[in-house]
Amino acid sequence: MIVRREWKGGNTMLQSGTCYIVGAGAFYDRDFVPEEGDFVIAADGGYGTLSVRQTAMDLVVGDFDSMGFRPDHPKVVDLPVEKDDTDMMAAIRLGWDRGYRTYRLYGGTGGRADHTLANLQSLVWLSRRGGRGFLVGENWTAAAITDGEMTFPAEYTGVVSVFCQGDRAEGVTLEGLKYTLEEAVLTCDFPLGVSNAFTGRESRVAVRKGTLLVVWYR
Repeated sequence: MIVRREWKGGNTMLQSGTCYIVGAGAFYDRDFVPEEGDFVIAADGGYGTLSVRQTAMDLVVGDFDSMGFRPDHPKVVDLPVEKDDTDMMAAIRLGWDRGYRTYRLYGGTGGRADHTLANLQSLVWLSRRGGRGFLVGENWTAAAITDGEMTFPAEYTGVVSVFCQGDRAEGVTLEGLKYTLEEAVLTCDFPLGVSNAFTGRESRVAVRKGTLLVVWYR
């Protein structure tokens, strides 16, 4: 699968690797394969998950209220309990400041619904700034695209849904899926893009102006 969007890095030196962030929710290890050049952050209770897996962590961040103790790690960023950012969002910002623009978020689902929604919003935050993020659930993955496109290879099967983020998404094009669109307008108050399907062909989701949240099941 390919996501295309112009990156705007400002004065930050961009990193070519992926920032992996693991939160306190349910952990599904699909495509969890940090390599050299990647950056691994434990967000609060994600520290326990990565410790059990014996995965090296580059940074640990959180208020640690759910853990009840401060992790014994050489690089810890302490956050106040009362704050605007969730622990996951704070971790994303820290990765962003270090130049990472590609993110894979784990442990961000399976618990409180409001935190899952917050993590979906974080995908939009990344997309609108020229980054890309993938939130990994039990049998689904979500990503956001802004003024850009995603393509999926022919071997993808299952359900894919597309949702408008913001008032309008203009120039929405769906190709190679069961239900197609061409230069359509989606709005945030009607779920026209729900429950589409892959067809065994290469497929494409594109938006000319606006942001789409794309969720696919495999």
